[in-house]
Amino acid sequence: MLQHRYSTKLSVNINKIALIRNSRKGNTPNVLKAALDIERFGADGITVHPRPDERHIRYSDVYQLKENLKVELNVEGNPQEKKFVQLIEEVKPAQVTLVPDAANQLTSDHGWDTIQYKDYLTDIVKHFQSLGIRVSIFVNPDIKMIEGAAKTGTNRIELYTEVYAKSYFTDKEKIILPYKESAYKAKEFGMDVNAGHDLNLENLRYLKHNIPFLAEVSIGHALISDALYYGLENTVMMYKRLLME
Repeated sequence: MLQHRYSTKLSVNINKIALIRNSRKGNTPNVLKAALDIERFGADGITVHPRPDERHIRYSDVYQLKENLKVELNVEGNPQEKKFVQLIEEVKPAQVTLVPDAANQLTSDHGWDTIQYKDYLTDIVKHFQSLGIRVSIFVNPDIKMIEGAAKTGTNRIELYTEVYAKSYFTDKEKIILPYKESAYKAKEFGMDVNAGHDLNLENLRYLKHNIPFLAEVSIGHALISDALYYGLENTVMMYKRLLME
């Protein structure tokens, strides 16, 4: 019997490329050129997560990327920041991923409480959708949070995968269960499922095997780090191969 084959999209987070650029004056490495090369090498999308202090991706980068990319642009951030909302309204990326980061947070480390913030999330989801933007809400693998996300009307959720990644080598059979359960519950509610945070060449295949209908993964730190050894083009292709089923 032939099984349906799913192809999960790879969106490459280029924050780390911008971080290197910002460590020196000038424009090396060139963030836009890197994004266009990643697009040319086969990535399905580019992800950026501008912070208020612009310590890596700058708001000006986002405008340039939208103007020049042919693949989807996914912009992550906290919509409680007025500057972020204005950016999304003006750029109108293919997807906005709502992440509850604090202003001084090093990296994303938790998902939304979709019950506590239900009314707020419902309003901002509707606002962005009215602009023709697909919306994804960053959530922990918790059934209650999945149910809460569904009530906001969001198009997608993004499962926060750090806990999965940390436990992969010691207890992957156990740690995958809440992710799998959450993904299937989201699918029941009609939401597509993205995933991101600390995914890499070692743990990505197992996640994909257990959640074959993943719509998209967003990978940055590991992919850019791997590119130091394997080269950027080869690394993008290595990740793409793991997502084919």
